[in-house]
Amino acid sequence: MEWQPEIPRWKQVYDLLEERIDSGVYPPGERLPSALAIQVETGISPVTARRVLRELRDAGLAYMEPGIGTFVSRLPDRPSRA
Repeated sequence: MEWQPEIPRWKQVYDLLEERIDSGVYPPGERLPSALAIQVETGISPVTARRVLRELRDAGLAYMEPGIGTFVSRLPDRPSRA
């Protein structure tokens, strides 16, 4: 992953996962990668990877099943195209 220095890394990874959710790579009900898998794929710290998952949950895009993982709750809201 090539980083954009002006954008926080957590936000760049968040945007990457949001795009994957939006495009159907991770459909509703699908388990998202663990914080460890995100860390390995992107090279971010464990704390930053956990923040990405927390931010997805806070945005309503994901929910956590304790002891199981984090899952996609719905597709992101998008403005209707006219």
